[in-house]
Amino acid sequence: MAGSNAKWWYLALLSLIWGSSFILIKKGLVGLTDYQLGSLRIVLTSIFLFSVGFKSIRQIERRHWKWVAISGFISSFFPPFLFAMAQNEIDSAVASMLNSVVPIMTLLTGLLLFKIPSTKFQIAGVIIGLLGTLFLILAGAEFNPNQNYWYSLFILAASVGYAFNVNIIKKYLNDISALAVTTGSFLFIVIPAGAILYATGFFETVFSSAEMQTSALYVAILSLFGTAIAKVVFNKLVQIASPVFASSVTYTMPVVAVLWGFIDGEVFSVWQILAAAVILFGVRLGNKRALKA
Repeated sequence: MAGSNAKWWYLALLSLIWGSSFILIKKGLVGLTDYQLGSLRIVLTSIFLFSVGFKSIRQIERRHWKWVAISGFISSFFPPFLFAMAQNEIDSAVASMLNSVVPIMTLLTGLLLFKIPSTKFQIAGVIIGLLGTLFLILAGAEFNPNQNYWYSLFILAASVGYAFNVNIIKKYLNDISALAVTTGSFLFIVIPAGAILYATGFFETVFSSAEMQTSALYVAILSLFGTAIAKVVFNKLVQIASPVFASSVTYTMPVVAVLWGFIDGEVFSVWQILAAAVILFGVRLGNKRALKA
C-alpha cells in the first residue's frame, strides 16, 4: 500500500514541476537563444546532480553503462534543445499539450521494440491519441497563423526519446537507484553541452546583458527543479510503477502549463482545447490496464 500511495505522490509532484517547465523555457528564451538555453540547462543540471549524486554512480556496473549513456542522450541531451527550438515558434501551453503524447509513444515503442504485450484498448488509445495530436497541430496552425506549427515536430521527436527512455529504464536499469541512473547519464552529455554553450558565445555576452542574466536565472530554476530533481523523481517512479503509468504525468501536467499560459496572456481556441481532450482520452484509454500496475 505504501508503494501504491508513493507513486501517486511522485506523479503529483512531477505534474507541478514539469507543468511549470514550459513557462520557464518561454521566459528563458527572452534573452537566450535556443542553443544557449538547451546547453545551459544541461550544464547547470549536471552541476546540481554531481554535487549530490556523484557517489551513487558506484552502483552502475559495466553492463549498465551502455544503457545509461543511451538514456542520457535520448532523454536529457536532445529534448532541451528540441523544446527550446519549438517554443521559439509555438506557445508554451500548446507545447505541453503536444507533450501529452509521451504515454502513447511509450506504448508504441514498448510494443514494437521491447515486445511488451498490449490490449485492444491500448492500441485504440494510440490511434485516438495520434489523431488528436494531428488535430491539435492543424487547429493551432489555423488559430495562430503567425506561429509555425511545423516546429511541433520537434516536440514529437522529444516525446519519442522519452518513450524509449522509460522502457530502457524499466527493462535494463531497474536494479540501480534513480539518482545513479540520472547522474551517470549526465556524465556523458555535460561535455558536449558545455562545448555547445561555449560556441554560442554565451560567456562573452552574459555579463554585459541584464536580459540574458534574467533569462539565465529562469533556466537555473528550470535546471534545478525541472531537470535535476524531476529526473530523479521520474526515474524512481518508473522503477516503482509501470512505464506507462510513469509517463501518465502528462494527464495533469498540461493543466498546470495551461494555467501558466493564461496568466502570461496566451490565448487558445476551443478546437485546441478539444484536440487536447482527444489526446488525453487516447492516453487514458491506452493506459487503462497500466493504471492498475
